[in-house]
Amino acid sequence: MEKWHLMTTVVLIGLTVRWTVSLNSYSGAGKPPMFGDYEAQRHWQEITFNLPIKQWYFNSSDNNLLYWGLDYPPLTAYHSLLCAYVAKFINPDWIALHTSRGYESQAHKLFMRTTGKRTIVLVADLLIYIPAVVVYCYCLKDMSTKKKIANVLCILLYPGLILIDYGHFHIVLFSRFWLVLLIKLACTVVASFIFCWLPFFTESEQTLQVLRRLFPVDRGLFEDKVANIWCSLSVFLKIKDILPRHIQIIISFCFTFLSLLPTCIKLILQPSPKAFRFTLVTCALSFFLFSFHVHEKSILLVSFPVCLVLSEIPFMSTWFLLVSTFSMLPLLLKDELLMPSVVTMMAFFIACATSFSIFEKTSEEELQLKSFSISVRRYLPYFTFLPRIIQHLFLISIIIMVLLTLMTVTLDPPQKLPDLFSVLVCFVSCLKFLFFLIYFNIIIMWDSKNRRNQKKIN
Repeated sequence: MEKWHLMTTVVLIGLTVRWTVSLNSYSGAGKPPMFGDYEAQRHWQEITFNLPIKQWYFNSSDNNLLYWGLDYPPLTAYHSLLCAYVAKFINPDWIALHTSRGYESQAHKLFMRTTGKRTIVLVADLLIYIPAVVVYCYCLKDMSTKKKIANVLCILLYPGLILIDYGHFHIVLFSRFWLVLLIKLACTVVASFIFCWLPFFTESEQTLQVLRRLFPVDRGLFEDKVANIWCSLSVFLKIKDILPRHIQIIISFCFTFLSLLPTCIKLILQPSPKAFRFTLVTCALSFFLFSFHVHEKSILLVSFPVCLVLSEIPFMSTWFLLVSTFSMLPLLLKDELLMPSVVTMMAFFIACATSFSIFEKTSEEELQLKSFSISVRRYLPYFTFLPRIIQHLFLISIIIMVLLTLMTVTLDPPQKLPDLFSVLVCFVSCLKFLFFLIYFNIIIMWDSKNRRNQKKIN
């Protein structure tokens, strides 16, 4: 019973942190002419309520797609329409066509908080994400109950997800199913998809226009500052200006496919739960680094599977999750979320350091690099310094992140280089993500050798 009290306390801590962050500023507060994500959510209510469904995704005099045009799937549009009916009942001015742009009031903010993404995310966290985290951690083997509870705490305190869902936005984890349940799930998904898309299947042009909005090829290889290869490479080589768009797409596809291919082949040939977890990480990280038009928030799609291996490699996982949050610094600063970012990152770091004693788990075995190191020592006998190198790299990484944060907050960039600090944050983060991609690939590719070595020792 005491352990369930601890678990309840941990869940309440996670919810309290989320609620506290939601009290801070939000994307675009009082910042014309676009007003940020808050206005995007309100504007979608305006559009879906005042225009017929066939005009939702098309550019027109009443629907300027350059001003927060709908670029989410139809289900999101239906939710906006439902909220718009509620808004119409409370105050029609909130969704008046054209004249409601940039509308902000205390009553409207309360309405948006109770009907927007934050509420949806909170409900999803309560019903899906948090229970899934608890169940997953309790299913981990070779761990004490207290360690499992500590693992839940660290995952629920991951700052990147909290800051984006409850700070930036105004607003899963996997399990094993039997074949029958999988078929039921597949049928449910297909039926839901057909139901949501049915109004847009009536004409081919409708379908194509929605797909154009959902897959923004016209926006280019990248848009905002994002910590992936293409944005970082543009510092030295302007790929967007040199190569035609279709060539950029082909190059992006090839690099993405080739970078994730080795671990996927290894998983097919030697499947195991561990290989599956780490392959989730490498595939997600490959897509973030090399795919076309990646958003900075897409790093969360990598962070989720990294949370799943937090208990297996706590030192490297903690490091990665800190870097992933830091990589979104320009976005978080734009939303005036500096203080919540610093506080949540420190809380997460302290929780991980305390729960897993991460600084004591940097040996070759605990970094899961022993098999790789043994292979290298066949050719370089003195290759025994890898853990020390990783420890030093971690220290350098933390120092650089702190210094760049301080510089970004306190210094004005040169007039000729207004985006200097944002570019530096993205470039440094990209280098670290490349390092992590190599590291996770090594773990997967040398995993079978490690198992054979363990069997020989036993």
